[in-house]
Amino acid sequence: MSTADNEIAAMAGCAGAPSLVFQSSSQISDFAASERLSFDLGILAWWPKIIRPPLLGLPRRGFVNTHPSLLPYGRGKHYNFWSIVDRVPFGVTLHMVDEGVDTGDIVAQAELPYDWEDTGESLYQRAREAMLKLFQETYPRLRSLDFETRPQHPGAGTFHRASELEPASAIDIERTYLARDLLNLLRARTFSGYPACSFSDGDDVYEVRVEIKRKPR
Repeated sequence: MSTADNEIAAMAGCAGAPSLVFQSSSQISDFAASERLSFDLGILAWWPKIIRPPLLGLPRRGFVNTHPSLLPYGRGKHYNFWSIVDRVPFGVTLHMVDEGVDTGDIVAQAELPYDWEDTGESLYQRAREAMLKLFQETYPRLRSLDFETRPQHPGAGTFHRASELEPASAIDIERTYLARDLLNLLRARTFSGYPACSFSDGDDVYEVRVEIKRKPR
């Protein structure tokens, strides 16, 4: 199952594996029933949709999701932006899927330390590489169903919705900011090809990106 007729679907076709372009959760359930599919574990590889019942209960051992943050920090959307702004640990996680949003038990994690030279873009790219490595390391245990999980602390971590990004990226030029907070905001939204932080002055709107480099000693 893929979100478009893309490279993943092409690879499945070459391997002789059936594939579908996602339309709805019921589409997957209906397909599984028509093909009399029975499987132990589902893997959501950088999957952008929320899985809900009855699809959630289709695999006997549930679904494992790839989430590019160090859960319980960075639940929800725009993990690379909020990790910097919230000043919380960053990394990648494989976790079981439950009815919450990124709240399921943790299968495996890898922390990625970051510093002042990092941006929202660099964290995104580093997370992609680290997620692939973590998945490759964990896959043999997933394949054999020989893996353990641990629960997330229900009161810990952070969560953000997609709708929070733009308001948080608007700079008020009449407001007083701590330098640390403003620099974190600017670098968190610095990502080539995407909108940056912005501010208004009269009728004009300006975007701001920042580059921070460590000075040689």
